[in-house]
Amino acid sequence: MTARRVGRVLAVALLVLVMVGPLYLMLTNAFKSQHDILAVPFGWPSGGFSLKYLTDALTSPDFNVVAAYGVTLLFVVAVNALNLLVVGPASYAIARGGRRYHRAIMLVLLAGLFIPGQTLVIPVIYVLKALGLIGTVPGFLLFETTLTVPTTVFLFVAFVQTVPRELDEAARIDGASRYGTFWRVIFPLMRPVVATAMVLNSIGVWTDFVNPQFILGPQSGVYTVTTGVYAAISRLSTDYTVVYPNMLLATAPVIVFYVFMQKRIIGGLTAGAIKG
Repeated sequence: MTARRVGRVLAVALLVLVMVGPLYLMLTNAFKSQHDILAVPFGWPSGGFSLKYLTDALTSPDFNVVAAYGVTLLFVVAVNALNLLVVGPASYAIARGGRRYHRAIMLVLLAGLFIPGQTLVIPVIYVLKALGLIGTVPGFLLFETTLTVPTTVFLFVAFVQTVPRELDEAARIDGASRYGTFWRVIFPLMRPVVATAMVLNSIGVWTDFVNPQFILGPQSGVYTVTTGVYAAISRLSTDYTVVYPNMLLATAPVIVFYVFMQKRIIGGLTAGAIKG
């Protein structure tokens, strides 16, 4: 084995260790007592693993996990629906448009890929305050949907540009409008890339903490999984039998979702290249 190959193997092993280490720590400590967590945080408990702490987190009066799951799931569905309704036709118009302003609009939208969402929170708070939408669900949904636009436009435009224009012309001859052509002819062909965009957007909304914490805020009384867990454990931050089970409950659904949908993500990202 050459030195270069050894270096690659070591780099991959280090990367896996960095990524898996925190996950292992969270997963094992969610089933251990406070004494075992402090004594052997990376080891196995002396008395074995227990479901008691996870059950206590599920039935805790301080935080209703099931309700938080429902609220976050509704946000995921709403953001994806708004995203498809707005970005779908817009991406089609950009992909089929041949003028300079189409390219300019696309470049402006794609610029959002390079701007961290957290840097926009303060300006957005001022804008939402001016509109009377701060601390409201519509304001939060509008901002979350906006954050999904750059990635979705990038995927949709790249895919639509690989679809033959003859399909548009055939639909037009049959009397379809441009809007109808998109939804009835082009959109059904976009299933792989739509699935990819929805998976990425869903994970982004589910794991988001900063935006719901500052835009919705505790005064709204609406908690997502991440803000609810934060509110529940912030009062008991030194009780690790509360911290670790709640962290596991918050992250487990998105990890399972990603494991089952990873093929969709890869398939959607490569669909445009294959068709080209």
